[in-house]
Amino acid sequence: MFEKEYVMKKSIGQCVMGGLIALATLWSFNGVADEASLKKLVEGAYPKFKVDSVTKTPYPGLYEVFMGGQIIYTDDKFSFLIAEGRLVDPKTKKDITGERMDELTKIDFNSLPLDQAIKVVKGNGSRKLVVFSDVDCPFCKRLEQKELSNINDVTIYTFLYPIEQLHPDAANKSRSIWCASNRVKAWQDWIFNNKLPTSTAKCDVPLEKVGELAHKVGVNSTPTLFFENGKRMLGAQPADEIEKSLQAAKK
Repeated sequence: MFEKEYVMKKSIGQCVMGGLIALATLWSFNGVADEASLKKLVEGAYPKFKVDSVTKTPYPGLYEVFMGGQIIYTDDKFSFLIAEGRLVDPKTKKDITGERMDELTKIDFNSLPLDQAIKVVKGNGSRKLVVFSDVDCPFCKRLEQKELSNINDVTIYTFLYPIEQLHPDAANKSRSIWCASNRVKAWQDWIFNNKLPTSTAKCDVPLEKVGELAHKVGVNSTPTLFFENGKRMLGAQPADEIEKSLQAAKK
């Protein structure tokens, strides 16, 4: 459903085994931890990762740790880690981990430099959607062709974000589209007809700035979507799911 960058930092889950030696010295910790002391223990075991927050969950003895862009769980003694798992409320069937990730990874939508994106207005354009897209990403094309084409009354801002490790020619194609006399038409010709502009003038292309922005807001795969409430969606999700998120963002 989406493409990840070829070169990425290791996931927390992959590093858990590497941290077992450090954890062995911590298992003797017998006191009940609060968030601050537990945060220090995690930072000591995983010094290469930034620990953004440690929060006590509603479930006795279970703590949420947000680090490296992921949520992991541990107890008040830091005697175990649950990585890459989902916490689900058995009564409400709510995905607690998913809801928390939505909150922890929210961005300030109004701070996005939309002048660095291709702007496509559909219908009255009353709603706003941001998409980080790689021109050669097949899932990005699928998103445009099969899903976004079925959504109306939205202004879509597309940031061209070539992942050159996967698609070596994506940056050149992005420059060609951005510098076209009509970049909206050039973008749509590429998406729907696989056709690039025959000739384009030289212009300032914000690929480096978009790359910095992607890093800042934690984008490491394409397509990645952002809604007006700051929440994100990964991959070429169905149009009805995107529509639900657009409606929720306007409330």
